[in-house]
Amino acid sequence: MEYLIRHLNDTDYDDILALWSRCGLDHKPAGRDSREAMGHEFTRADSCFLGMFEGGKMIGVIIGSSDGRKGWINRLAVHPEYRGRGLAAELIRRCEEFLHGLGLKVTAALIEDWNTPSISAFAKSGYEFAREVLYCSKRTSADD
Repeated sequence: MEYLIRHLNDTDYDDILALWSRCGLDHKPAGRDSREAMGHEFTRADSCFLGMFEGGKMIGVIIGSSDGRKGWINRLAVHPEYRGRGLAAELIRRCEEFLHGLGLKVTAALIEDWNTPSISAFAKSGYEFAREVLYCSKRTSADD
């Protein structure tokens, strides 16, 4: 079955957060995932928010962004009832196309160790895992 994949915008905000919640992905609606913050990100030329739909229902979402040297894939989510159909791989592929279109040759993703659906999707899409890398962050607030 064919599913519509399109760029998302601020009118999709509530559906994005609902899907992230349904998929168990943590988000910060009072900070970096606020309507205002994401509204700004929707308009950036170096970022893409892609949504996958069955009819009017959002069943998948992925975010791609550039740090100028590398493309980053974030927040891959496929509704649990639609998993196992290759939909995550298609979202990853489309996001990679966008990032490669920016001239980026490397794409990467950070995945929390409990998120086995994402780990599986990226492994099937040819990503290699670097176990020796430690992630650290410094935040201006708990909501960022």
